[in-house]
Amino acid sequence: MIFLYDEDEKERLDVFLTKRIEELTRSQIKRQIEEGDCTVNGKKVKCGYILKKGDAVNIELMDLKMEDVQPENIPLNLVFENDDYAIINKPAGMVVHPAAGNHNGTLVNALLFHFKNVSDVGGSVRPGIVHRIDKDTTGLLVVAKNNKAHLNLAHQIAEKTCKRYYYALLEGRLKDDDFWVNQPIARSENDRIKMAVREDGKVASTFFHIVERFENYTLVECELKTGRTHQIRVHAKYIGHPVVGDKLYGYAKQKFKLDSQLLHAHKLVLTDTKTGERKTFEAPLPEEFKKVLDVLRKKEK
Repeated sequence: MIFLYDEDEKERLDVFLTKRIEELTRSQIKRQIEEGDCTVNGKKVKCGYILKKGDAVNIELMDLKMEDVQPENIPLNLVFENDDYAIINKPAGMVVHPAAGNHNGTLVNALLFHFKNVSDVGGSVRPGIVHRIDKDTTGLLVVAKNNKAHLNLAHQIAEKTCKRYYYALLEGRLKDDDFWVNQPIARSENDRIKMAVREDGKVASTFFHIVERFENYTLVECELKTGRTHQIRVHAKYIGHPVVGDKLYGYAKQKFKLDSQLLHAHKLVLTDTKTGERKTFEAPLPEEFKKVLDVLRKKEK
């Protein structure tokens, strides 16, 4: 995995890689560097190496095998559960599935501990995972307990009958009340960890609805019509109003000291895999998100 450091400002190597490799924690990044799995301009360096513009960073991540993924007694916030599927309210900081160099602490590790059965059609290291949300995004996702339910739910997402709604606090005050962003998304040409709006990308469509305006911020509800990687975050940046707290796509200088971006999957609407009934699940805003809104609302009075 190679990165070209193209920033004018200097930055520590471990900090830079933590921002770019979302599925790894900073301590895991440090361990990779200390074990010699990372070089800068072809040379092994220490975690505190200060990157300069033009530096080429290469980090080798080991392949992940199923035997590396073990059940872990990690608490789950269960919103709903039956024999076919479960609705989870994921906290910030939790990676959905294991990846190279990151075998522990994921939602999959928790699923393997708490559920007797989970589907396996999604791959050996993604049992039960029908769709995912980013590490530092909070909120609802559905996991499948058997392959039949998994295929049913995946079909709903592909056919856009599974509706997903997010709350996001964006930088700046938006003028339009309701609008679509229909811009294709692909891997960034400059940074493979980032996604970007590109003409040769895959179709991506996000609906933005204004919920509340503040002096320098706007609370929006977003509905996904497609499910591209980092879609809301990329489209928000594209319109010039990135998500507050977004370390990858947001402003370098943030007013609020946050542990995660203020993006929350608050509502999920799907068809029950057994009864055919349409069901709606909701999750309240996390405390960090609510506290920021409380501060902004007090200033408006």
